[in-house]
Amino acid sequence: MKRTDKESFVTDFQERVKASPVLFLTDFSGLGVKSMTILRQSLREAGADYLVVKNRLMMRALQEMDLEVPDLSEHLTGPTAVVIAREGPVEPAKALTDFAKAHGDRPVFKVGVLDLKIVEASQFERLSKLPNREQLLAELAGALQSPVAMLAMVLEAKLQETAGLLDALRTKKAEDA
Repeated sequence: MKRTDKESFVTDFQERVKASPVLFLTDFSGLGVKSMTILRQSLREAGADYLVVKNRLMMRALQEMDLEVPDLSEHLTGPTAVVIAREGPVEPAKALTDFAKAHGDRPVFKVGVLDLKIVEASQFERLSKLPNREQLLAELAGALQSPVAMLAMVLEAKLQETAGLLDALRTKKAEDA
């Protein structure tokens, strides 16, 4: 790779990392070109990119950044690829986990960075088991709607009770008169 290519790669990589809330490092050894293409496609559908990066270039890019990204140098050994999520962490984690299950536990998750904090393998597994964003929003809307719906039901019941009492009072007055 020429020096200018390396510099442009570092700049592009830094911009992607700054724009992304999530960064996962994986060991992709054992995956063929066809598998890598399928993985890239599934991650793209999940809102992420999968980049094979030279460890030295990634270290340089992360060290030059203004962000306080945790030190990942101990994880930058061997073949390394990076998942850079454009949106949330759940969908790419699910896509990566599902692909690994279907392809002999490859790629292997090394470490992740979520909101400038390290994500270990156990946290990554829990993250991949969370419902997707749309489902979480639907559950939140349901949880917020439930008390309001209950209040409306109670108020409607009291209104019907009051209407029944007024009707009974009107009937009684009509009988008395």
